[in-house]
Formats: sequence, C-alpha cells, structure tokens
Amino acid sequence: MRRTVGLLLAGVLLTGCATQGEGRAVEDAAVPHGYVEGAEETAEPQLRLVMSDGDARASVYDLVTGEATEVAAGGVREVEGDGRYAFVTTAEGALRVIDSGGWTVDHGDHVHYYRAAARDLGTVAGRPPYEVTGDVAITAVRSGDGTVTLFDRARMDKGELAGTGVRFEADAVVPYGERLLAAQDDTVQVRARTGEPGSTVGRCEDPAGTAVTRRGALFGCADGALLVTEKDGAFDGVKIRYPGETPEAGRAREFRHRPGSATLAAKAGDAGVWVLDVTGRTWRLLKTGPVVAVNATGDDTPVLSLTQDGVLHAHDPRTGKRTARTKLLTGPAAGSEGIRVDTARAYVNDPAREVVHEIDYNDGLRRARTLKPGLTPAHMTETGR
Repeated sequence: MRRTVGLLLAGVLLTGCATQGEGRAVEDAAVPHGYVEGAEETAEPQLRLVMSDGDARASVYDLVTGEATEVAAGGVREVEGDGRYAFVTTAEGALRVIDSGGWTVDHGDHVHYYRAAARDLGTVAGRPPYEVTGDVAITAVRSGDGTVTLFDRARMDKGELAGTGVRFEADAVVPYGERLLAAQDDTVQVRARTGEPGSTVGRCEDPAGTAVTRRGALFGCADGALLVTEKDGAFDGVKIRYPGETPEAGRAREFRHRPGSATLAAKAGDAGVWVLDVTGRTWRLLKTGPVVAVNATGDDTPVLSLTQDGVLHAHDPRTGKRTARTKLLTGPAAGSEGIRVDTARAYVNDPAREVVHEIDYNDGLRRARTLKPGLTPAHMTETGR
C-alpha cells in the first residue's frame, strides 16, 4: 500500500493560541485554557497503538494504561495514522476511519495533550491504495484512481465523517499553509481549499511520497524532492536533488519521520536507506542493503532500519555511521513489520510472536518493554504524538 501521512496536528481553537479546529472559542475566563469539549487535558502525551490482526480484530492499545479497546471488525489490509486518527484499508477496499482518542496539539512554544474515548467514524468508499494527508482544518483522501476527496477536520473531531463537497484529480496532494498543494502533470500547484487551481511552485516528475515538516511540505520526485515553503501567503518551491548514487540506489517513494522533525528516511531500493536532511537540503545514502522498514527519530537522533534477518539497526543521521544493532525477531521478517516512533520510543510489531517491541532508541536500542496486545499485531500505527 503506497500512502503517506503528513504532519497532521489535531485542531483545537484555544484561548491565546493561534490554532483552529475542534472545540470553540473560549472568551469566558472561567473556562480553562485549552478547553476541548468531551476530552480530558492531561500532563503527558496519550500515546496509543492502533493494531489489527488482518482478519477479524482491530483495537486501540493505550500505552499509558495498557488497556485495549476493540474498535473495528472485518478484514484489514493496512493501518496508517496521522497523529490522532487511524486509517484502515479493509479487505473490501474501503477506508475505515478510527478516532484513537489520544492526540497532541502543538503550538510551537507549548503543547497540549488530550484523551477521549476511541470510536469508529465509519468508512470512505474508494479504491486502494489510499494516501491520506491533512492539517488542522482539512483531511485529504486520495484514492488509487487519483480522485481526491476533502473532509472537514472539525466535524471529524466531533465524531462526524463529513466531506466538504470538494473533489478533484491529482497525483498527490498536501493541505499546507491554508491552501492545497497538488501534484499533477509533473508540476505542483497551489490550489484554494475549494479546489480551484492557482500558481505553480515547481516541477515534480513522477511524484511519489509526501511529508510535512516544520521546514515545509515535501513531494518525492524522480530527481529528488520538491520542498514547498510558505511565508505571508506566498509559496515557493526548491528542488533538493539526489546525489550521484541515485541510479544505483533507486529513488525514495515513501517518507517516514517523527512528527516535528526535519530529518526523513526512505527505502532506497536494494541499496539501503535514504536520509533526507530538509534543513541542510541534502541527501545521504546509508548502504545497508535491502531493508524491511525504516524511520527517522529526529534531527540529531538515530535513523532506524529493520533488515530481513530481524535485526534493528541505528545509524547517525549526520555521519551515516551505525551506532547500535539488536536482534528483535526470532525468525526472518515477514514483510508486515514496521517501525513507529515518537519523541522517546520506537515500536516494532512482531506478528510471529504476537508482541510489540518498545525500544529506547537513545539508549543503544535497549528493549524497554515487550507489549502483549492480545491479538496478532499484523498491522500497526501509533497515535497521540
């Protein structure tokens, strides 16, 4: 399944905070700062794993309490997340949307953490593979036939899966800077939220893979990545081209990174792992050989990769030097294993042993916990970040 989830921050309109989304403007001084109707504000992140056995079971596992809540049934083929929501591709080809009930609102100089009950919002009809991107106001779902449908994030936050009525065709789309960035016909255009096309910000042949960082929005292109930035309503695009190893390595087609970080990782064909430093606007190729899964934990913290032999590796993103390795899986990787990361831990699902490994990536890949979710974690994503 080819899908990317941009840095989607849960939307909340807070007194004294310049963010919009779920909740309401609070002008009454008696109402606490950060009020969100129906949710509890907490002192720490409400991290959760949304998992499925690929058959009849799916659940939300609370990493704080260890409790699991069943949220969906039926065949599941893929699970991805955006920080709060999990997007589940079903065996019938629809996209099920699950509110995990844990999310973080990041205002740059401070954050708010919330928890609520997990719930199933329903399904979106379409054709896989799906790509889901979004921001505090809009969630964009691109179906495998190229059709993009926009959903109202504020209504999603209230439990209603409602479209905005906007649909159009694109090869890739990212809501960004109160606009839509849409790749089509080898270019990236800035569109209004109502879908009307506008100015072109750069060329991007054969777009595949998107990401949103604090430095801008990214589109993976045949010759590198197109970085789109916005300032005072003006958009600009710059190409970060691959170095000379590109033909040998193969291009990046799906980016992974920790929300808020400007360092990204992607598979580089059979050659290894691409590391993209958005701040420095450079690529580095880690010649690890083929990998099953990758992720980047931060700008100055390890790039993680899982190889076919079940070994988890850590590399320095600046130098490319391997700093740690640990054997996680008892047998060869099945191909459904993934690496999910937050600010302190990484999670690797191990379907063969029906467990999830919690890894302290800042302590030599120390295994902090072995989680037993009560089902076979064939597919997994993390929320609450």
